[in-house]
Amino acid sequence: MPPFRVLAVCTGNVYRSPLAECLLRHRLLEHRQVIHLSSAGTWAVAGMPMAAAVTSFLLGRGVQPYGMGSRRLTKEMVESADLVLGAATEHREAAVRLSPVLALSRAFTFREFARLVRSEDAAGVVDPAARFVTLVQGAAARRGAVSTHMGDVDVNDPHGAPPPQVHECLVQIEEIVERIAAPMRTG
Repeated sequence: MPPFRVLAVCTGNVYRSPLAECLLRHRLLEHRQVIHLSSAGTWAVAGMPMAAAVTSFLLGRGVQPYGMGSRRLTKEMVESADLVLGAATEHREAAVRLSPVLALSRAFTFREFARLVRSEDAAGVVDPAARFVTLVQGAAARRGAVSTHMGDVDVNDPHGAPPPQVHECLVQIEEIVERIAAPMRTG
């Protein structure tokens, strides 16, 4: 089975999406041969470094920052992804606009996917890549059946916020990533 590809998306690709990418990579390290993680931004300026606050946050948790700089979201990125995780509704919608047929069933906000993914959807599936595919299919099938409150699905952009708000955002993403990674790790 080909690698399972996860694409995290935010606006500038310097705070939310690279943090989610690095944390997921760390949480799913045992599956590094079958999962490919990347990130992009809807308005990213190519080559911008990850925000210093994100780098510091990751290092403080023993996670090695990874990435070669920001990238602008493209149709090709969306179409090659098996799961697109947007920091906010606008990012999920941007992915769907780029590739409506392919992205509709595999694009979610961070919080939405964390609420919808269930380990029981992949019970008995041993192959990690097949497990990830099954989990995304289960979450997509559950969409609409599980209530998500408007304003409760987005992770706000910390760009320009005071340090305590930036830290709060980063902790929020860390908690969401743990909820996403847990069913993927369970075998």
